[in-house]
Amino acid sequence: MGKGKFLGEFEQLVLLAVLRMDGDGYGMSIRREIVGQTGREVSIGAVYATLERLERKGFLASEEGEATPVRGGRARRHFRLQPAGKQALLRSRRMLDSMWDGVDGVGSLEQA
Repeated sequence: MGKGKFLGEFEQLVLLAVLRMDGDGYGMSIRREIVGQTGREVSIGAVYATLERLERKGFLASEEGEATPVRGGRARRHFRLQPAGKQALLRSRRMLDSMWDGVDGVGSLEQA
């Protein structure tokens, strides 16, 4: 499997946030989901860049929502996971599970 088949850590977080939001996720709400679930501070620019990259890869699709006066007439882009994105997440999870399998008996991480 080539290097392009693996997701980076932040790509996984973004895809999981989109999955958790079930099609209602947009840039800022996805950022809030990541911060809320992980405690990791992330910039909105990093979220948007990653969303665009994952959409280009075919892992996400987006559509414009309704324009709102609160946003100065701008519409939000809502993202949803595509089948290729689900497969990429499952592949990453299987890979990590495989690496973790048997580690408990090989040294202690708590001493690190």
